[in-house]
Amino acid sequence: MLVFVTRRLLVALSVALTVSIVSFLLLHFSGDLATSIAGPDATAEQVEKIRVEFGLDQPIVEQYFHWLVSAVQLNFGRSYYFQDTVISLIRERLPITLTLGGLALGLAILVAIPLGVIAAIKQNTWIDRLALSFAVIGQAMPSFWFGLTLIIVFAVNLHWLPAGGNSSWQHFVLPAICLGYYAMPAMMRLTRTGMLEVLNSDYIRTARSKGLNESTVVLKHALRNAVIPVVALAAVELGFMLGGSVIVESVFSLRGLGQLAWDAISRNDYPVVQAVVLIIAVFYIALTFFADVLNALLDPRLRVR
Repeated sequence: MLVFVTRRLLVALSVALTVSIVSFLLLHFSGDLATSIAGPDATAEQVEKIRVEFGLDQPIVEQYFHWLVSAVQLNFGRSYYFQDTVISLIRERLPITLTLGGLALGLAILVAIPLGVIAAIKQNTWIDRLALSFAVIGQAMPSFWFGLTLIIVFAVNLHWLPAGGNSSWQHFVLPAICLGYYAMPAMMRLTRTGMLEVLNSDYIRTARSKGLNESTVVLKHALRNAVIPVVALAAVELGFMLGGSVIVESVFSLRGLGQLAWDAISRNDYPVVQAVVLIIAVFYIALTFFADVLNALLDPRLRVR
């Protein structure tokens, strides 16, 4: 197990380093940063002054290593637009995005796994078709449209929940439903497929021949093996939620990391953009790493790969 964890950790660190290099290069090759920071009305002298002030006149390799060393120390510089340190902005916004992502993932798991199990048990019945229709609608429906629909129904018409903000737990209910429904279809279909495969295996037939209760066979013997790929998918979906929450946060006026990234991109605030991209990538890689470790604990056969 130690060898497996070490190997996965080295892969995760390599991927994180690669992401940092690619994101840094893409941002710097997108245009002249000094000109973007100075603005369209700046003179050549002002642009050159900014280029020297922010070290943009140095070789690109030197700029990257200077930025990477500072980033490892959680020093991402100062925001051009917000006039505050980048790490302070991230400390303020990150808990909101993590709360939203955690609630959305929890809701997706609570709905998708039981629905996938029921759909597998009731294969080719109206219940199975209804569950698959629920998954298809969830994949086809744009999250911004679903979010606006939730606001119109539950905030504007029924007055049950607030339409936006993040001052109380009620403000996270509608965004969590909107973001969680995005992850439900894939998790439900994967659970259903896994359960169908496991329920037709030899050891399940043996368990039934021993006279075990059907609920014991399904929940204790079948679900444990069927849910293994769902664990990895859940980690990936949470990473997608953290990275793609900008739309949901914009619709519901949540001042999270996604909204910060959108504000920084629209205002050419490059230190903030670099920091947000790196942090989201690190979260995504870390979630994938822990999912691999958890899968190895659930299925010892994976440790030899």
